[in-house]
Amino acid sequence: MKKLLFPGLLAAALVSLSLTSCGSSADPIDDDANVTALPPLPPAPDSTKGAKQPDALRELNSVNATQDIKKMQPQM
Repeated sequence: MKKLLFPGLLAAALVSLSLTSCGSSADPIDDDANVTALPPLPPAPDSTKGAKQPDALRELNSVNATQDIKKMQPQM
């Protein structure tokens, strides 16, 4: 009896979910909606005024990391 209870409940839940999702929606669909494009975003302001970024704000990549390691090594 217990072996049939869980699969039966699972099947009933799946059937009830699929039946409710296939029904017609209560909200009418508005096919005459006006669609307009959004205005373009303004350019980001340049807060550096064209100055070079300090080393703390540089992108972390292999080229910059290699340069930093070379600067830290003692010169022979």
